[in-house]
Amino acid sequence: MKENHKSGFVNIIGNPNVGKSTLMNALVGEKLSIITSKAQTTRHRIMGIVNGDDFQIVYSDTPGVMKPHYKLQETMMNFVETAMIDADIFLYVVEGTAALKNEEITKELARTEVKLIIVLNKIDLSNQDKVMEMINHWSTEFPKAEVIPVSATEKFNIERVFNSIIDHLPFSPPYYDKEELTDKSQRFFVGEIVREKILLNYQKEVPYSTEIEVETFEETELLIKTSCVIYVSRASQKGILIGHEGKMLKKVGTEARKDMEAFFGKKIFIQLFVKVKKDWRDNELDLKQFGYIH
Repeated sequence: MKENHKSGFVNIIGNPNVGKSTLMNALVGEKLSIITSKAQTTRHRIMGIVNGDDFQIVYSDTPGVMKPHYKLQETMMNFVETAMIDADIFLYVVEGTAALKNEEITKELARTEVKLIIVLNKIDLSNQDKVMEMINHWSTEFPKAEVIPVSATEKFNIERVFNSIIDHLPFSPPYYDKEELTDKSQRFFVGEIVREKILLNYQKEVPYSTEIEVETFEETELLIKTSCVIYVSRASQKGILIGHEGKMLKKVGTEARKDMEAFFGKKIFIQLFVKVKKDWRDNELDLKQFGYIH
């Protein structure tokens, strides 16, 4: 291993729906975090690992910071708290269109000695005067931080963020095997892809009341066979999810299969089932089963 090798943990934090997952996927070059226009789509802390000859960056995408309303959201906030502790660099993602600040995050960041990069995202939705105003605002709020305007969806200025991270990474051997892309299993991504399709296809409370359990995952050289159970909190949600003559569930399965084939580079055979697990979001045993509490 080279003596001048750099490695570090880059933790991405911010309010819900500011584009943290889109930013991480752009930086990693892979779709690891699910992206929809709905808030609170990231439930777990998901790591994306980028390797070079003389560096390893371990990105961590966290749920958006919010006030918890039930036990599931409390566990999501625990993931955020651990991300505040073990970072070498923070990427604090804020919107380039408004000076919305989160008091809890800004208090924590004001106390930390960790390198801070403020990523002013969604500047494609703003204008130059507004962007300059936001750069000045955040530079005043955090004088030691670097403020970088980006558009994660358009991949604008992503390279500048990457170069700044490389500059500030500590010298260290790699923390993970150089072949690894993430700390999550293949099963995890099957579940996340199905969950993303539910978020995109259903309205109101239904997407937030679902959890995916990947029951089987069998891989051969050319094919992956998988079956998933979609749990909902109430019996009425089961009918909505399945849809008339099963059409909605079939649509979710078709869209998920196409995304999985692109993600895994193989043919996918997928089966989906729907079951009711009453009020699972407030049940500690259910949250343990789904991996939110360890």
